[in-house]
Amino acid sequence: MIHYRGMDVTEHRIEVPLDHHEPNGEKITVFAREISTDKSRPWLLFLQGGPGGKSPRPGSLSGWLAEATKHFRVLLLDQRGTGLSTPANRQSLGLRGDAAAQARYLSHFRADSIVRDAEALREHLTITKWSTLGQSYGGFCTLTYLSMFPNSLERCLVTGGLASLDGDARTVYRATYQRMAERNREYFSWYPQDFDTLHKIYDHLRHNDDELLPDGRKVTVPLVQMLGMFLGGNTRVHLLHHVFEEAFVQTPGGERLSDTFLATLYAQASFATNPLYALMHETIYAQGAATNWAAQSVMEENPDFAEQTETPLLTGEMIYRWHFTDDPALRPFEEVARILAEHEHFGPLYDLDVLSQNTVPVAAAVYHDDVYVDRELSLRTASQVKGLRAWVTEDFHHDGIGDDGPAIFRRLLAMTNGEDPEAAANAG
Repeated sequence: MIHYRGMDVTEHRIEVPLDHHEPNGEKITVFAREISTDKSRPWLLFLQGGPGGKSPRPGSLSGWLAEATKHFRVLLLDQRGTGLSTPANRQSLGLRGDAAAQARYLSHFRADSIVRDAEALREHLTITKWSTLGQSYGGFCTLTYLSMFPNSLERCLVTGGLASLDGDARTVYRATYQRMAERNREYFSWYPQDFDTLHKIYDHLRHNDDELLPDGRKVTVPLVQMLGMFLGGNTRVHLLHHVFEEAFVQTPGGERLSDTFLATLYAQASFATNPLYALMHETIYAQGAATNWAAQSVMEENPDFAEQTETPLLTGEMIYRWHFTDDPALRPFEEVARILAEHEHFGPLYDLDVLSQNTVPVAAAVYHDDVYVDRELSLRTASQVKGLRAWVTEDFHHDGIGDDGPAIFRRLLAMTNGEDPEAAANAG
């Protein structure tokens, strides 16, 4: 155990089966970091967003974590393949063999396996029951946990993560393209000059094919569209304006995209530190049918986002086939990604019968204008989980937990305790 900045930090590592259906087969390591201020408190498991996201690396107690440790010992899980759990990345996946072998390996990296890893940790730590907090994809995992091991759960808190229980990937992307279009319109109503700058950037790229990212690849219109990731929350959205206002610089050879702009674009466009996000992204919606590049196919129904449009809108958390030919960090996985996209036999992630009879207190923040987890699909899910209490708010977007995590945490905790959520949220 290490003590610093007001918190006790303890590291936990266990071995788990790669395939939990073959307990005597290959093993991988799962890592989790315990953060506490009082070890007599009950446990809270934090399920990180993603997919493919490692747990937070706190340098001090702040935000939602500071509030959570007033009530719980918090366990920050590095989901399999991330962080200090056995890595699955460009450097390690080649050890698995050819593309087919790598795809088989990755088929064990979905929410059902993550939940079974969490159960193994719970048993290792001799915890009878614990609570969970799931952000974004962590909420998806929460619904899987409630489906598989409800008797292990004391309560569940979810922020921006009520997945569609029975909608396929196309259904999800039809909703998210609509939300992204609305968010584009909102943003450019605030900063109409940025729309002019975006058009200028596209026009510049269509007449100049020698603008390069730091990793050497050519800057293209679809790459610039990935700046839409800034639109996914309150804490980042206005930062996009500063990106646009520094987009161009005068050089001896004429006006060019600035190094500042190119560095920011590279940060959005590279999957070097998180290839699992791209590889596994559409599999999180797969239940008994292939996803077949759903985001790419649904774009055809949304011409405002098409590259050929004069000023195409900015995209969000969409993964396209071209990512695997364009990004140097993803090129080794082009065939792996194809196999996963065409895989038709991913099993169910949710048990609707179990969820319809749920007895675990569940409270969820549903963000009214969330561009990544659609409000209407979330509310349909809320109606399918017995006893789930949904708080719909226009005050936050997908990154609410980073915007005012303490107040959101207090509110959701109060909702599961049968207390006044408004009073709890304002108690800080």
